[in-house]
Amino acid sequence: MTASLTLSPEAQRVLPHLTGRDLAYPAPWPDGSRLTARDLGHLLPLAYRTPGRGSAAFSMRCLVEDEVRQRQPEFTPASCLALYEALVDGLEKRKWADLSLAAGALLRCPDGVPAAELAGPARVLIEFMIAKGRLEAPWALLAVAAVAGMEEVTIMPEEPTTSLAAAERDLVLSFGPAGRALLAETGPGSYGAPPESPETWERLAELPAYMAFARTALDSAGERLTAIHAGELPFRADKAFTRAEVATLGRAARLALFRDEPWLPDSLDKLLSLVAVAPTQAKTPPSQALLFEIARAAERFPTPEVIAALRAARAATRHAGVVKQLDRMIKRAEPGLADRVEVALRMPSLGFGPGGRMEVTLGAHQAVIAPGSSGEFALTWRQGERPVKSVPAAVRKEHPEEVKRLRELVKQVNRQVSTMTRALEAGFAADSTLPYATWLAQVARHPVAASVAARLIWEIEHAPGEWRATLGAPEEPGLPEDAPVRLWHPARATTDEVFRWRERITEERIRQPFKQAFREVYLLTPAEDGATRSERFAGHIVDYRRLYALFKTRAWQTPMLGPWDGGGDGEATRTISTRSGDDTGETTGTPGRGDGGEGTRAAADRWRVALHHDYLHDEPGEYALTGRIRFDRRDGGGWREVPPAEVPPLVFSEAMRDVDLFVAVTSIATDPEWAERGQGRHLDYWRETSFGTLAASGEVRRDALARILPRLAVTDRCTLDRRFLVVRGDLRTYKIHLGSGNVLMDPGDVYLCVVPERKTDARLFLPFEDDSRLALILSKALLLARDTEITDESILRQIKG
Repeated sequence: MTASLTLSPEAQRVLPHLTGRDLAYPAPWPDGSRLTARDLGHLLPLAYRTPGRGSAAFSMRCLVEDEVRQRQPEFTPASCLALYEALVDGLEKRKWADLSLAAGALLRCPDGVPAAELAGPARVLIEFMIAKGRLEAPWALLAVAAVAGMEEVTIMPEEPTTSLAAAERDLVLSFGPAGRALLAETGPGSYGAPPESPETWERLAELPAYMAFARTALDSAGERLTAIHAGELPFRADKAFTRAEVATLGRAARLALFRDEPWLPDSLDKLLSLVAVAPTQAKTPPSQALLFEIARAAERFPTPEVIAALRAARAATRHAGVVKQLDRMIKRAEPGLADRVEVALRMPSLGFGPGGRMEVTLGAHQAVIAPGSSGEFALTWRQGERPVKSVPAAVRKEHPEEVKRLRELVKQVNRQVSTMTRALEAGFAADSTLPYATWLAQVARHPVAASVAARLIWEIEHAPGEWRATLGAPEEPGLPEDAPVRLWHPARATTDEVFRWRERITEERIRQPFKQAFREVYLLTPAEDGATRSERFAGHIVDYRRLYALFKTRAWQTPMLGPWDGGGDGEATRTISTRSGDDTGETTGTPGRGDGGEGTRAAADRWRVALHHDYLHDEPGEYALTGRIRFDRRDGGGWREVPPAEVPPLVFSEAMRDVDLFVAVTSIATDPEWAERGQGRHLDYWRETSFGTLAASGEVRRDALARILPRLAVTDRCTLDRRFLVVRGDLRTYKIHLGSGNVLMDPGDVYLCVVPERKTDARLFLPFEDDSRLALILSKALLLARDTEITDESILRQIKG
């Protein structure tokens, strides 16, 4: 069968430009996203041979190569051979061969690799690269050398014979071409190579010898660190492991985390506790490179245990720079638990009893650790039935180590609660479910997890399509063990149901660990229904440094912008996985300890949201302008842009909620002092946005206030209208905008600048923990309702002015 018959129509439009014909630029231009994986495998060798610049042929070459870098090409035996021959033919001109591309083709040829035919060109490639000293891709070089039958080639970076990297090399040399190519996938690939194969870690886990090596390597690293701390080996700051060994241990950690191996938590606890702190008073640890490498592995395949171990290492290290970096990496790792729900909810009980309570008797006193109304665990003291404000002097004197242990336990359990909370919220968009039996064991009956679950609304499927919501985690006898359980989301509920849950949460003064009952819901607007991208949050002027920090906190990936070449604009992206069971993808199994973890979700859909933003150069300080929002869907190892109407409603709502948060927190409209220093169009924007129409977050804030205000002492002085909380003081009447929190005074709508305090009044009840703007508005209302008691001269001058 000829190539023209096997290629897609889009590929047939590209093909003539890559086969020597001098053709004009086609109109319309081919859509690279429509090329199939097999199209890319066929066209890539032709593109690699295409020379020149400024022609339609060269542009077609760039189109194909760009798609290969983002997706997973698929090769036939013929196209795989054609790629190797194209690499050989380009040697003299390029003075280099893309061995990462050559090795990757071995894993992307489902019909089998033509080993005999590849041997000749493979040998030419290896001999050329060795002669030129181009050894920057050693695993790829060894993979292609195996194809050529060149078993004598063992070139790797120089390492001592005792090196863990040397042991890994010796093991991999016993593998065939495909096994070696898997190692090449894990390292940094070349610019032209496709992304890491989604089957890489699953296939590595099928090699028993490499799995055994992974455990041995991590244990050996722990033993070396033990010897350093014992003084048996010399301590040199950040030199405990070579660069190659750090890469080896990073692969071992990723594989073990992917497999969720039961032996791993103990191994990593020991390793991280020793690698984070020097045996001397030096600030630099034995290997901050390895510490960061383990953190990167945790970002890729997170578990609660590795995150807890990283938090403990972060608390122990003396290096301020390491602390800051670990904080950023842990925040990026935690949302990834949403893709591994059963793993995320696996929490040790830490000795706590029912209700998350622990009592320890120390002499005549009792130490009590229990969660408070906000869910945070705290250590308190009693003498009999009488509470004691602080650690009793007798206990401090006679049991100092036990006091220290209990304080550390409080920190540890709160870290676990924080990790679980982040994972649950991140899983909202994924619509993750748990079997009822697992939910009972890991949530409802768990002494620590239940402290979080008791303040959340859950749904249980009692019959196909019949979901019943419940507050907390009560047991329901008679339900089958595999009945699905998920978090309730207002986007799936009726207006009446949302109203009832908000009433109950407020009436019972339940502070939810994150917004659930009062969560904003973002529906597709008519303008977005037929559009390719959303402009809902375009045109906002924001504080760029705060925006960048918020991107990192919410696990969005973005380059830093600034006043340099190429730093004028960029995109921030977040990736969301969706579960099986509907039109959002399929799951092949349940992630769990030792069953392959992430690999079991290989068939689940993945979506990516991207927010464009531009750096503003025409304003003192660092500001940015928000732009359009784009959605992509994972397709064949790459990304294909889709219109908002094709995005699952929960994914769309949660993505837009994030962007609304970015704008609400970082917009200059929320800066109460901007009116005094702003100018030009930015001042116009500030005026329009500070007191304009409410976004979804402002509407939810208004609903929450309607329920909270009747419980305040100043309720008779407060009323709500469409955009403002109106507060009647004795000196003036004030209008607090429910979006920005800025204040206007009647008569005349005169602006009042009130700079908020950093601390929130602990007496204020909020039905959720993550809306500082609501607390700010309530604080201003309490202040202004008693305006005759204000002592701040700057505020009084404005009120009386």
